[in-house]
Amino acid sequence: AVSWYDEFQRLYDTIPCIEVQALKEHSDQVLHLSFSHSGCLFASCSKDCTVKIWSNELDISLQHSSNMRPYNWSYTQFSQFNSDDSLLLVSGVFVGPHNSSSGEIAVISMENFTLLSRVRNKPYDVFGCWLNETNLISGNLHRIGRITSCSVLWLNNAFQGIESENVNVVKRLFKIQNLNASTIRTVMVADCSRYDSPDLLLDYEEQLAASSTSTCPVFDLGSDSEEEESKPKQTPEPAVQELPDDGGVPAEDELQQFFDDIMGGCVRPAMTEAELENKVAELFIRNRTKPPEVNLLSTDSNSKTKYLIFTTGCLTYSPHQIGIKRILPHQMTTAGPVLGEERRSDEFFDSLDHVIDIHGHIIGMGLSPDHRYLYVNSRAWPRDCVISDPMQPPPIAEEIDLHVFDLKTMKEVKRALRAHRAYTPNEECFFIFLDVSRDFVASGAEDRHGYIWDRHYNICLAKLQHDNVVNSVAFSPVEQELLLTASDDATIKVWRSPRTVRIQQARKPRPRKLLFSWLMNQKS
Repeated sequence: AVSWYDEFQRLYDTIPCIEVQALKEHSDQVLHLSFSHSGCLFASCSKDCTVKIWSNELDISLQHSSNMRPYNWSYTQFSQFNSDDSLLLVSGVFVGPHNSSSGEIAVISMENFTLLSRVRNKPYDVFGCWLNETNLISGNLHRIGRITSCSVLWLNNAFQGIESENVNVVKRLFKIQNLNASTIRTVMVADCSRYDSPDLLLDYEEQLAASSTSTCPVFDLGSDSEEEESKPKQTPEPAVQELPDDGGVPAEDELQQFFDDIMGGCVRPAMTEAELENKVAELFIRNRTKPPEVNLLSTDSNSKTKYLIFTTGCLTYSPHQIGIKRILPHQMTTAGPVLGEERRSDEFFDSLDHVIDIHGHIIGMGLSPDHRYLYVNSRAWPRDCVISDPMQPPPIAEEIDLHVFDLKTMKEVKRALRAHRAYTPNEECFFIFLDVSRDFVASGAEDRHGYIWDRHYNICLAKLQHDNVVNSVAFSPVEQELLLTASDDATIKVWRSPRTVRIQQARKPRPRKLLFSWLMNQKS
């Protein structure tokens, strides 16, 4: 800014904090909002099992509504427009046989609102996302034991019902082992090619130094000290005896030795069933996993590489880590083998390239418009907690922390933003969507308010009131002075800045002028 007065004027006059419209066409809780890239349309998902498309004009109006109940959906939960706004991805909860529920993704054409394809998605809170204009990412989950599983991420062509039988419409991207009841959820894609021309460069060296004792360490799994860095230090592993290092003993021999030790009563202290299952799984995958990619920090800024970002974990079922996996250009198409790139017969699983440990329950993630910064909503665990049972995660704080990570340096760049709160316990905790514009970041909360912070100064600028939990917020991508909020009160509220409201009011003709011009016409 040129002056502090200009900054004051920006912070006072351009914040979307004035309610100008309330949309009440949904009949149940509204769970998610998403804008098209042009800003002309936005979509809303709801517990009423519809996805509604709205026209973003001076007065917002409903353009189309699709009911997903005929497809055995329970509700819609997430949507995303593809890069040219021609297709809409809609994610929902699918009710299968015996009332089992998993997820499903539908692709809707924006030209005539027809349903083009449907893709199974498990677990349902993977949500799904676009990788490019015509390919989307979904998930599947395979149970191996009581607390071990395998997550498979698939690349799907949006036009599955139209493509020729001779052309692949699906390809396996990654196959990742899950321990301690964790699973992969909430996938999103970041475009690395935009990092060197960010919309806003956050300069927080002083704050970073002040927060050097942050509880959010970052582990680079591609570094030399891979084994040492990949284990979070603030939350000890369950009390399981580590096997001695036999100097590079093959995993099969090590696993056999472990079984022999168990049968011989040599393993002390005695293991629980969950600890035993987890230890066997760790030994099995030790030599069954492809090594991580080279250090992500060396990514060529001009490359077409993208990051797949998702929530995961290593200690319990509640999501407490962010996994990052590089997607290379040749992986961005469904062409080639359905089971993905070739691997050795003993390489069953893919490793993560990077892990960020949050030490708390992750309840929301969002990217800045330039994809340089990742914003994460989390509810912290007690500082010195020890997780001995993966099915019993630690209690979580009511205060929500909003962390910010620089995806170019893989470091936390500022202290957590705070103000918003949540009250549900671990087992009932749900996703609260956030959004980021050039200057602001906004989030929902369970305290019946939406919140807006300034990205420059770390300060909370506005509270936006609803009658119930605020589940989602969305800035217009072309006009950050327009914000939408969605709530359990079945309402979408439209918020504009004081400056925008003044401009719109000035454009409206005044009644006196209309009357005067009518009288003059009558005289003539």
